[in-house]
Amino acid sequence: MIRTVSTAGVLLLALLAGSAQAAVTVIGGGMAQACSQAAIGGESDYKFQQLCTEALDSEFMTARDRAGTLVNRGVLKLRRGTYPEATQDFNQAVKLKPDMGEAYVNRGAAAIGQRRYAESLADLNKGLELGVQEPAKAYYNRALAHEGLEDAKSAYFDYQKAVEIQPEWAAPREQLSRFSVSRR
Repeated sequence: MIRTVSTAGVLLLALLAGSAQAAVTVIGGGMAQACSQAAIGGESDYKFQQLCTEALDSEFMTARDRAGTLVNRGVLKLRRGTYPEATQDFNQAVKLKPDMGEAYVNRGAAAIGQRRYAESLADLNKGLELGVQEPAKAYYNRALAHEGLEDAKSAYFDYQKAVEIQPEWAAPREQLSRFSVSRR
């Protein structure tokens, strides 16, 4: 049997710390690439969101780079907790490039931020199915969703998978330290 220690309180802390976001590398030059670098680099300042908007409004991009820039702008919005706005960007990215896993994973993260855990699972699973550059983040987010749904066993295994994929990442290891496993 797998149980968490004080699941509700710790989950709230985990959500306040933020879910993991998966940015998209945009190749080339100009504002879209700078937007990509800001999202990958962990920036959250509003000026970077504006940079992404300017890129979308003024630069010629392939469908992949446009969808990636929408994802990156959405990631910047996620970091500031503007989940509905972030979701709009991820929705546009999915329409433009329905095979971009990062759009689904981040839309799932936005749903988690709004405590819509069941809804997030479909997007997180779809993102994993399509493939993402950072699958550990998708498993971590899915673990958060499972905890929100009070499914400790599934959460435990997803945190384990995140650690397996990215052993140097502290966040899933810290979450696993809250679990106790016993046999029945």
